[in-house]
Amino acid sequence: MEATILERITIKPDVCNGKPTVRGMRITVETILQYLSAGDAVETILEAYPFLEKEDIQACIAFALKNLSSNKNDIQLAS
Repeated sequence: MEATILERITIKPDVCNGKPTVRGMRITVETILQYLSAGDAVETILEAYPFLEKEDIQACIAFALKNLSSNKNDIQLAS
């Protein structure tokens, strides 16, 4: 299922400066993750962007998780 859901995330050099986007539209994975990290509910995001589907939000989360698990984490957290 992960491979199928990740197909919703596209990277095209001419769309949003090559940032990962949802289904080639001009809404970035980063934007969706910012909404979620600010505490917005999935339903709120879907109301703001009616062309998105719940699976698009799930794909953004899956994409972020896949990238975190495959990249070295150099973020310094406050102790």
